[in-house]
Amino acid sequence: MKPVKTSVSITIDNPVLEQIKYLAELEDRSLSSYINLVLREHLKQLERKKG
Repeated sequence: MKPVKTSVSITIDNPVLEQIKYLAELEDRSLSSYINLVLREHLKQLERKKG
């Protein structure tokens, strides 16, 4: 079953946005998909640190 998705509006610094767009394109992903991937990985790392 696919996760429920919610649309949000955020503000991102232009240099960060340009870098994220570039990385998403390298992986042939949409910007939204890439941001989700990065956030999921970050949350996993935080969980590992918590132990």
